[in-house]
Amino acid sequence: MAIALLGATALLPVSALAAERDAVRVWNANAVTALTNANTAVTPGAQFTPPVAIIHLAIVQGAVYDAVNAIKGGHDPYLDRLVFAPSSASKGAAAATAAHHVLIALIDQAPVTATLTLDVKAAIKARLDAEYASSLAEIPDGLARAHGVNVGAAAAAAMLANRAGDGRFGAPGFPVPAEPGPGQWRPLSDLPIANDRNGWVRNVRPFTLPAPETFHTSGPSALTSDQYTTEFNEVKALGRATGSTRTEEQTSLAYWSAGHPVPMMFAALRQVSVSRNLTISQDARFFAMTSITTADSIINCWAEKAHWSFWRPVTAIQLADTDGNPDTTADPTWTGLLPVPPYADEPSGANCFTGGLMNAAKAFFGSDEAEFDMTSPGIGPGTGSTRHYSRFTDVVRDMIEARILAGLHFRRADVNGAILGRRVAEFVDANFFNCGPPGQCKKEELE
Repeated sequence: MAIALLGATALLPVSALAAERDAVRVWNANAVTALTNANTAVTPGAQFTPPVAIIHLAIVQGAVYDAVNAIKGGHDPYLDRLVFAPSSASKGAAAATAAHHVLIALIDQAPVTATLTLDVKAAIKARLDAEYASSLAEIPDGLARAHGVNVGAAAAAAMLANRAGDGRFGAPGFPVPAEPGPGQWRPLSDLPIANDRNGWVRNVRPFTLPAPETFHTSGPSALTSDQYTTEFNEVKALGRATGSTRTEEQTSLAYWSAGHPVPMMFAALRQVSVSRNLTISQDARFFAMTSITTADSIINCWAEKAHWSFWRPVTAIQLADTDGNPDTTADPTWTGLLPVPPYADEPSGANCFTGGLMNAAKAFFGSDEAEFDMTSPGIGPGTGSTRHYSRFTDVVRDMIEARILAGLHFRRADVNGAILGRRVAEFVDANFFNCGPPGQCKKEELE
C-alpha cells in the first residue's frame, strides 16, 4: 500500500510534491510572521510578545497536527478524532487549511490596540488569504485537495472551539503588595503599563498540563544565604550596563539573547526539519510537540512568577541595604545591560521557553544531536548575530548564562526555568503525540 502511494505521488508535478512535503514548514513560517512581526513592518504582524506568541502558535500547530494525523493516522490525536479523512486526502491542503483558518480567527480575537488597529488586522488577514490561495494553487484540483481542505477546516474548528474561554487576554498585571518588602517584586515604574504586560498568561488553561502551576521550582535562595550572596555578586559584576567584567563575547551573547525567541528558534527548527528530511507527518508532530510543550512551559512559568514574586537583580542591588545580608552592598545607580521586563525574576521566562522547546526537540528525535544555526534579531551588537549549535540543549546552556550577563536574572532563576521547561517536555513526551496501539502505528517515512 505504501509503495503504491509513493508511486502515485511520484507522478505529481514538482510544485505539488513540494506542497505536500513542505506545507507544515511553510505555514509554521507564515504563522510566526503573522504573530510576531511588528505592526509597522513592511510585512505587518500582530507583534505579540514571546509568551503570547507561543501560546497562539501552539494553537495553530495543534490544529495542523490533528489535520495531518487524521489522514495519515498512527499517532494519538491531540483532540478527539475528526470526521472521516480518506487516506487519499491531500495532507498539504489539510495543513494549509488548518493553519490559515486558525490564524484568521486568532487575529480576529486579538484586542484592537493603538498599534494593532483594524487596518493592520485587515492587512495581516489579506496576506494570509493570499498565502493560502498560493498553497492551494500548488496542489492539483480534485477530490484529494477537497478532502484535505475539509479535514483542515474540521481540525481548525475543533481547535478553536477547544480554546474558547481559555483565559487569553484576561485580567492584566501581577499582584503587587501595597508596600513591597525585601525580596518582593515590584514594578520599576509607577505607570500602569509597567505592570500590565501579559500577566494574564499565568491564568491560561494549559494545553497538556492539569493546571497552570503543575510543576513548582525550588524557588529563590534565602536573602541571607551564601548562595544568594554568590548569585547577587555574580550578576552585579557581570550584568551591569557599564563597568561590567563581561568579555566582548559575553556581551555579544547577552545581546543575542534579546531576540524574540519565537522567530529565531522556530527558524532553527525548520533548518533541522529540512536537514533531517522529515515527512509532512513528522513535521506536523514535530512542530506540535515543540510549540505546545513551550506554551505550557510558559504558562506554568508565569504561574510560578506570581507564586514566588521575587525581586529582579536591579531592585535587589539598588536596595541591598534592606535585605538583611551583611555581605551584599547596595548600588542605588546600578542598571542592567538589557531593559527589565515588567514581571518577576523567578523563574526565568527565557529559560522556561528555551528549556521547554529544546528538550521537546530532543525528545522528538530521541537524541540531543542536531546541527543548526540560530540568528538573533536582538538589539545592540547582538542584532543579526548567528550562533552555531550541534546539540539542542547547548542553546539552554547559552540562555542560562546570557540572562545573567544581561543583568536580568539571578542564576537560580535561570536554572530553575530551564528545569521547569525540561519537566514539561518530559511530561508531554510521556503523555501526548504517542504512537497508537501496538501494530497500528504506521511508519511516518512512508508517505
